[in-house]
Amino acid sequence: MQNFFDLSTTAKRFRFIAVLEAFTWLGLLIGMAFKYLPADGNEIGVKIFGPIHGAVFVLYLIVTVITALKLRWSVVTTVVAAIASVPPFGTVIFEVWAARNGHLAELSTQPTAVRKDAGIA
Repeated sequence: MQNFFDLSTTAKRFRFIAVLEAFTWLGLLIGMAFKYLPADGNEIGVKIFGPIHGAVFVLYLIVTVITALKLRWSVVTTVVAAIASVPPFGTVIFEVWAARNGHLAELSTQPTAVRKDAGIA
């Protein structure tokens, strides 16, 4: 595996933010579990991870637009990437799909020319 913290390209920055967004989702889900499952409802997890997740969510959307412009994603691919930020861990699922289908430049497992036959153009 390549160095995960290498942010030298647009695709590598997108991957990093997509995974970071998923981790903040996990923190928020754990915080919500502590808030809503016990009878006393400890809100500290939500108070900590709520703003962190919100900031990373907005950052993911910004990085998605920048990545879409630089890597020339179609409107459909860009919208799917944005929608992937809504369900928990959707950004990681999208990132894996995008890498497998040639949408993430040097991180992709298929050449860019194959991209048009990959489903979502």
